[in-house]
Amino acid sequence: MIKKYLPTFLLLLAVSLVLGACGGTSNKDASEDKESESNQSSEGFEPYTVKHAMGETTIKEKPERVVILTNEGTEALLAMGVKPVGAVKSWTGDPWYDHIKGQMEGVEVVGDESNVNIEKILSLKPDLIIGNKMRQEDIYEKLSKIAPTVFSETLRGEWQTNFMTYAKALNMEDKGKQLIDEYNQRLSEFAEKAGDKLNQKVSVIRFMPDHVRIYHKDSFSGVILEQIGFKRPKSQNKNDFMEKATKERIPAMDGDILFYFTYETGDGAATELEKEWLNDPLFQNLDVVKEGDVHEVSDAIWNTAGGYIAANKMVDDLERIILNEKE
Repeated sequence: MIKKYLPTFLLLLAVSLVLGACGGTSNKDASEDKESESNQSSEGFEPYTVKHAMGETTIKEKPERVVILTNEGTEALLAMGVKPVGAVKSWTGDPWYDHIKGQMEGVEVVGDESNVNIEKILSLKPDLIIGNKMRQEDIYEKLSKIAPTVFSETLRGEWQTNFMTYAKALNMEDKGKQLIDEYNQRLSEFAEKAGDKLNQKVSVIRFMPDHVRIYHKDSFSGVILEQIGFKRPKSQNKNDFMEKATKERIPAMDGDILFYFTYETGDGAATELEKEWLNDPLFQNLDVVKEGDVHEVSDAIWNTAGGYIAANKMVDDLERIILNEKE
């Protein structure tokens, strides 16, 4: 009897062992499998260290919930295909600039650049925070306790340097270089098309609620104009940010072409100041006004947003106005 059923028994035993080898696991194996599944999204991820304005920060997990604390940083993330979970409010807009609001649906507001809401950031459970030393140096330590934090150094004309800092923070340096190369190529192509038009002296002014500014070369628009190769009026051909102007300085606004933008916060004060100055006899006597080469452009695009997307849109304006190319 034993001999009769022995082959069948051995066959069942062999099948059982094979199935056990394929599908059975010990408690330890099951635990390891569960851990492997939980880390599936980070498979192949290697921690990296970023040097930045506040020192060095090591990012140990793939950034997937990013909070950004500058307007130009928001544009950098969007350009690289990263939607933040939280961002500082745009300087104008409700709460985002018109040119990015379509990409910001669902993003939480975490205060503004000068008044960050730390409690709100904490509630978003970020795995990376990106900010700026010029704006948020005093809260860096608090932010660093929430998540790895990387800061750029300054603002104004520094957007390309900052852009690469943000790209490194996201571990997307190659993508960042690609986008900067594409942008620089666009400026080169513009300069080639412009030819002798680059000899025009470009004047840039801005109307604020309580004063007027003449912008120099170390400003967002100034950096772009210089990189393209435009000349600036002698009074504006300076490697600093801007000059607060009195009406006696209106003659310093003259040039071959003049661009102006107005920082209107909603109370109408900047718009009223704009009208007052544009209608002043000194302004009306400028050669550029008499030649009819004065152009109003967007404050957000030419100054306030200060990032990659705005830079490209400023070039759109220059192509339309100077090269007479339609959008």
